[in-house]
Amino acid sequence: MRACKLWLAVLGLSCAGEPALAQATASKWGDGGVSAFYVWTGSLPAKPGVLLRAEPLPAALVLANAASGERILYTSTDGVTGKGVTPVSGALFIPKGDPPKGGWPLIAWAHGTVGMADVCAPSWAGRSDRDVRYLNSWLANGFAIVATDYQGLGTPGPHPYIETRPEAYSVLDSVRAVEGHTAGLSRKVMIVGQSQGAGAAFATAALSASYAPDVDLRATVATGTPNLSAATLSSASNSDLDRVDPTIAYVFYLTLTAQQTRPDIKGSDVFTDKALPLFEAAQGQCVGPAFQAVIKAGLTRREALKPEGQAKVFGPLLPALGYATLKLKGPVFMGVGAEDKDVNPKQQIALARSACDAGTLVEVHVYAGLDHSGTVNASLKDSLPFVRKALAGEPITPRCEAEPEAPKP
Repeated sequence: MRACKLWLAVLGLSCAGEPALAQATASKWGDGGVSAFYVWTGSLPAKPGVLLRAEPLPAALVLANAASGERILYTSTDGVTGKGVTPVSGALFIPKGDPPKGGWPLIAWAHGTVGMADVCAPSWAGRSDRDVRYLNSWLANGFAIVATDYQGLGTPGPHPYIETRPEAYSVLDSVRAVEGHTAGLSRKVMIVGQSQGAGAAFATAALSASYAPDVDLRATVATGTPNLSAATLSSASNSDLDRVDPTIAYVFYLTLTAQQTRPDIKGSDVFTDKALPLFEAAQGQCVGPAFQAVIKAGLTRREALKPEGQAKVFGPLLPALGYATLKLKGPVFMGVGAEDKDVNPKQQIALARSACDAGTLVEVHVYAGLDHSGTVNASLKDSLPFVRKALAGEPITPRCEAEPEAPKP
């Protein structure tokens, strides 16, 4: 139980499980079977970023600081193939009170790993306590929020987990969809993301100028940003081999993603006999139960993974996990937890340095004593002023390297 509490705290979940996120399972993934809302049976507009329909969210899924919450379905370019349109789901939250002159500035929220089954889509399953607290803070400070589920989560078709182009297209087209639908919104947009969503946010800023020059992107905020390369994946696979490691669940999801375009890859190529049943179950599990299963089985990387299988999976997959450019549109805030066990802090800082070298205006903060999850809300003390400056057009001083700092109270 102690190990469960430790690792699920990293995700902002609990061992007992939240009603949806930690307990939800599905018989299969990518079937779009959670609700008829998510399955579009009519003809699709050829244009991405078109709102197909909206409905009020159940009261339990509406954030406390929102005046209203809607579930949305919109078109986006298929980010796997780079052509054609596909329906993507998400949610829209409007702050309480009257909009300011010019409208509510818009946060495009990119969520962290939730799983690959359709029932894991946040617009259906809800959000962790950590994310609820975080998004409520942005609402309280006068920002509207559009929150994509990403391609293939909730809607039919598999979710290409951590592939950066599908994530970026889903984020950018969610902005287009609500800007054309909702009164009282400003055209000023900030991308905010955590973990998988931090990679999505970074990728969105990288592709914004070429894919969606019409989106007025003013700033990006990312915490726990993946920096995936052959070197970083090799480092992860060779570290702490004998520690029980719930993040093996991420390898389950990456392997499922690889199988979407490489059906010749078998689970037995990557996972040992001890880990294989957990991998097979992961396609229908949200991340909380997947983490708990690894903990319960006492799996270490040495016991779970076949090194030669990982190379077979991740080598061909790596190009889809990388960023189109490190020269991003607008300034970028990066929050790094010095004790992050999910995304190596040194690799996050290296990404910040590389982005700076490429000409991106980066402000990086490293928080002493904080892990992957703890950094999210603690970083608001720095990220909110950063966003305010970006909105006001005030100068932001580049900060490409940082020593660990105590989080502000």
